[in-house]
Amino acid sequence: METENQTLDRIKLKLRTGPTSTMKAQDTPMKHQENLKRQKDILAFRMRKLSTKQNDFNSKTDTLKEKIKKKYDNMKRVLDEDLRITLCQLDAEAEAFEKTIEDNIEKCYRLTQEIDQQLSELSTQLEKHQNKMAEVEERYAGTLKMTDPEFIQMDEFKNKQLLSLTINLLLFIRSQVPVTKKLFQSYAQQVILNPDSAHPKLLISPEGDSVTYTETWQEVPENPSRFDTTLNAISRQGFKDVRNYWEVQVADKTYWELGLTYPNIPRKGREEDCWMGRGPTSWCVEFFNGDYTAWHNGVPHELTNITGKTFQRIGIFSSSKGGLVCFLGADTMTPLYCFCAGTFTHPLYQAVCPGHDNQGTNWKPLLICDASRSAPVL
Repeated sequence: METENQTLDRIKLKLRTGPTSTMKAQDTPMKHQENLKRQKDILAFRMRKLSTKQNDFNSKTDTLKEKIKKKYDNMKRVLDEDLRITLCQLDAEAEAFEKTIEDNIEKCYRLTQEIDQQLSELSTQLEKHQNKMAEVEERYAGTLKMTDPEFIQMDEFKNKQLLSLTINLLLFIRSQVPVTKKLFQSYAQQVILNPDSAHPKLLISPEGDSVTYTETWQEVPENPSRFDTTLNAISRQGFKDVRNYWEVQVADKTYWELGLTYPNIPRKGREEDCWMGRGPTSWCVEFFNGDYTAWHNGVPHELTNITGKTFQRIGIFSSSKGGLVCFLGADTMTPLYCFCAGTFTHPLYQAVCPGHDNQGTNWKPLLICDASRSAPVL
């Protein structure tokens, strides 16, 4: 089939040679008419090609517009999800503050009732209640000190950092890492477990970054810091940093406890005294057969909103400025529970419990992770 260029060349050749040969020899109206028809055919062919080209441009433009629209839709989805995670974390912290303030108000109210009762009794039994009044006065002073609103402060510096990171979110949106994750990673520190604190049925790795339960009672030296009734181990060093964040891999486990503790947590004696979260000196989250429970001072908080969910990593964030201890599902930065301690009176130690074998379902170790880096995508 003759191409457009071949057709044009043929017409041009005829037009060039026509006037000097054919048209000079046979300069008739019929020949001139044929030439004009050929030129008209060429122009019509050219217009069809231009129309085809225009349609091709329009099609490519529409395709490009659709691709760009999908990219912007994806960016909006990432932004919406990141906003949801960030607001969810702030709601969890606010709930912890509100609960602590309500508890302090309740303490003040109960003590006020006791004082009213003592005042009514003192009118007839003043001498008998001298000792009791002294006790009430001491509790009064202690309660005022413990419930001082100055001890319950928001971590304004952290919140300003969070807002700043949110403003600059578009600079790193390609990473699709939540703002809260980015912020907490900046507070990450290395955690090394202390083998001298571990229960004899626990194996601590040489690097101090994992703990495994074993049925065998290990031949280990007895010392005051070793837990002998609960399957606990704590970190070598405590910290007083304003903010601290660490993560533990809990994948494929059916029982574990993670938390923070003061160094004076009981190590010997009754089992319930040594469990994390059962006294006033420790905070923890416990996972057992799909159920989550947060513990402090012997009070359980069942986390029914996440029952049945599993996470690869659990993150623990603490802020001495805000008096916060927050537990999160680090995979998606899902808030599990936040405690508001008001103020920390001692250095905090990281504490772990890998749990017993749980009928053969819980042999995997707890692994301390590098919290400054995100977990690889599986």
